[in-house]
Amino acid sequence: MPDTAMPASNALPAAVLFDMDGTLVDTEQLWWQTAAEIAEELRHPLTDQDAPEVLGQAVEHTAAHLHAVSGTALSEAELAARLGESFAAKVAAETVPRPGALALLAALRDAGVPTALVSASPRRVVDLVLSAIGRDWFAVTLAAEDTPRTKPAPDPYLAAAARLGLDPADCLAVEDTPTGVASATAAGCAVLAVPSTPVPMPRGERITLLASLEQADLALLGKLAGAGAVRP
Repeated sequence: MPDTAMPASNALPAAVLFDMDGTLVDTEQLWWQTAAEIAEELRHPLTDQDAPEVLGQAVEHTAAHLHAVSGTALSEAELAARLGESFAAKVAAETVPRPGALALLAALRDAGVPTALVSASPRRVVDLVLSAIGRDWFAVTLAAEDTPRTKPAPDPYLAAAARLGLDPADCLAVEDTPTGVASATAAGCAVLAVPSTPVPMPRGERITLLASLEQADLALLGKLAGAGAVRP
């Protein structure tokens, strides 16, 4: 469990911006399962080569990928609708917080550090997760529909920082996929990457890798928000 002792005030990040799927809740596997089931129906079993087009991606992106690789007569919009319906049903039935997630959110709340939820999932999925884990953790929540472009574009993280009235460079983003890391770094955030699947993570001056949120505490988050990469 994170150490909840508060570090010196100048060591705290201005805000912590959390990805949702695979970072705070164990839904990335549900998303992969959703895509895999539909891909199987399209006679295109998913492999590791498909992972960059599925993990951390918006529904529309994965729908476009499945449309292209399968040659299906279904439109991208029809595929996106099926993906969205199936994923929402799975999330409604099974939403499990990732280890250390709620403890870290509680520590940040107790320290007065604002947090935002920055997701590439549709709003209806975001709302299902918030109903399960609590809405009051976050000052701001952003879903795929809330910005002109979603991840890996920087728009979601830029929007979250703007709504908090902060410079993205003073914020720490917490992500679990290369797509999310790309979005946060493009926005200028420092990034704590906690992979939920065994995919290679990008390296960078302000990208830090941990195996679990259980290893994160306030002192570490404050250090990362203003320092270079740490790779235990």
